[in-house]
Amino acid sequence: MKQLIQNLRTGETYREEVPVPKPARGQVLIKTRRSLVSLGTERMLVEFGQASLIRKAQQQPEKVRQVLDKIKSDGLMPTVDSVFRRLDEPLPLGYCNAGVVVETGKGVSEFRVGDRVSSNGRHAEYVSVPENLVARIPDVVSDEEAVFTVIGSIGLQGIRLFQPTIGEHVVVIGLGLIGLITAQLLRANGCRVIGIDLEQQKLAMAKRFGCFTVDPKESDVVTAVMEQTNNIGADGVIVTASAKSHEIISQAARMSRKRGRIVLVGVVGLKLNRADFYEKELSFQVSCSYGPGRYDENYEEMGQDYPIGFVRWTEKRNFESVLHAIAEGQLKVEPLITERVKFEDFQQIYRNIGESSSIASIMVYQNSEQFDRTIPVTSREFSPGKSLGIIGAGNFTKMTVLPALKQAGMPISYIASAGGLSGTYLARKYRIAKSTTDYEEILSSPQIGLVMITTRHNTHAKLVIDCLKAGKDVFVEKPLALTLEEFEQIRRAYKQGNNSLTVGFNRRFSPHVQAIKKALGDKPTPMNIVATMNAGAIPPSVWVHDPEIGGGRIIGEACHYIDLAVFLTGSLIEAVCMNALGPNPRENTDNVSILLRFASGSNGVINYFANGHKRYSKERLEIYSQERVAIIDNFRKTDAYGFSRFSGLKTSIDKGHRAQFKVLTDRVTHGGGTLIPFAEIENVTLAAFAAMESLKRGEWVELRTISKCP
Repeated sequence: MKQLIQNLRTGETYREEVPVPKPARGQVLIKTRRSLVSLGTERMLVEFGQASLIRKAQQQPEKVRQVLDKIKSDGLMPTVDSVFRRLDEPLPLGYCNAGVVVETGKGVSEFRVGDRVSSNGRHAEYVSVPENLVARIPDVVSDEEAVFTVIGSIGLQGIRLFQPTIGEHVVVIGLGLIGLITAQLLRANGCRVIGIDLEQQKLAMAKRFGCFTVDPKESDVVTAVMEQTNNIGADGVIVTASAKSHEIISQAARMSRKRGRIVLVGVVGLKLNRADFYEKELSFQVSCSYGPGRYDENYEEMGQDYPIGFVRWTEKRNFESVLHAIAEGQLKVEPLITERVKFEDFQQIYRNIGESSSIASIMVYQNSEQFDRTIPVTSREFSPGKSLGIIGAGNFTKMTVLPALKQAGMPISYIASAGGLSGTYLARKYRIAKSTTDYEEILSSPQIGLVMITTRHNTHAKLVIDCLKAGKDVFVEKPLALTLEEFEQIRRAYKQGNNSLTVGFNRRFSPHVQAIKKALGDKPTPMNIVATMNAGAIPPSVWVHDPEIGGGRIIGEACHYIDLAVFLTGSLIEAVCMNALGPNPRENTDNVSILLRFASGSNGVINYFANGHKRYSKERLEIYSQERVAIIDNFRKTDAYGFSRFSGLKTSIDKGHRAQFKVLTDRVTHGGGTLIPFAEIENVTLAAFAAMESLKRGEWVELRTISKCP
């Protein structure tokens, strides 16, 4: 299928051939009939892409500060490389889609194949969208009308925050598509609407809908509003404009009556004059997109609705309200359509989008009934069992895994991604033969001997088991499993087969760690290890904290250092004790200290902290043994004291990914066993579970008892 893409580095807008997505649980696959170009939003993206690097930096000063911090922690060249890779990442365009359901994922109960629906799907021939972002189209509403649903809900949500009453004077500043829809919906609520815009075409359209209009080029907008409201001032202002000027918000304040309300839907400068707001006791609120539920992963991705008795209008219910308003004739969208363009002729819209005076541009689709979930990207041939298949095309795969695999010369025949776009982009960049949205294609391919799993943590266990049962060797990024039950299932599948299983504990392959391991000798004596991870805070809403998705940061991330301690001591862990910071330590797994007791008599301390400063080294490792000390600082510098033939090492930041994947590549092409003994993988996994159990119990937990834990 074809999908419309924006390149933020070059500003190019193009159509990409990608595999059709496979609807995940709670999603529906929609065959697109119409999509609406949101000229305001998409113009901003195109103009940002066409801007120089300096202009890009000027537009996003907060990103510049993040880059400077990253340079201090990771170095200049790794940071520059990271920035350019992010700019090269394809950005899918569009969020107003109408079509017909052709497939449903597991758990979908509201929709059936053949239903006409509207969604926030992209400009693509097929889109897979979560159920809570899809609304059924009434029979009396055409596809062209329904395509206004999502953008209409943006205006509707601003109105809901405003809480209009019959007879109020409401000013709408910015009569673009959202502004004109907002004006109509306010009129349907019994409001007297005053519209302000610089373009005569849009002012004329607002008049057609019954609004009083003001042209800022001909009249002072504050004076005009005061005259229209008998010098009382507007009851409220809804700003739907897109401009950098601070004057708009100042005008909104000055034209409002005492205790008036201002709601910002668009994007404008926000340098507020305190006196304007203070003297009138004005209220100011920013509207968030489509309504309650937006950006809430539990609502959008997991399908957890808000109880209607507590949240009357969610984003989905706003979608349905807009469709109802269109069906009842309260919202007329047909007059807003400036042009209709075939999807393949998209450049008619985007070529001069910065100069366009269009209000609404609609793309018309004539997609084929046939679709493919696997597409060829490059022409390469592979010997049976001598290539790699990758499941997962997220940031870690893009920024870390594939650059290292390329350097190692790994032959890659497949990459699987949920939506198809990210996998196809990476396939083209790294000469991967095929891109797919169906990972079972990888399991059935005779060319693939090894499967690499880099998806979200909650998918690891099932994918590992599926791969082992398919007779594939497996490399899975940490963690191996989120629960003891999952791990037991993996262990059974591993022992029943004859394939290797490796977890991506890359730090043991770092040249810094390898140098220390060599200096310690083949039979190291008991030692003390202190590892500190200055991990940084992650907002509680992010998926890594969810025990069912990310498993938390101890199981999901601190396992790296548990493995590192096992590797350096050359011994397995016997018992674990973990304590956390604060008055409610059992609820804080972001700031913990983990004590490890080894069979060899060694001791380990892992400090995993999220409350440190981001400019301080992210990782630090100290080893104390036989009057010798070795210290690794952020995997860039190692200082050694007391070693006869080792005094230290300096490199660019190197956490072992390149060396790990070089060894992995050798095993794929020439054969060989697992990179890490399964006994160590098992020990590390159980130790992470034991740490969480220790926090609950408030005592040491021996690993031999962990399998008996509930």
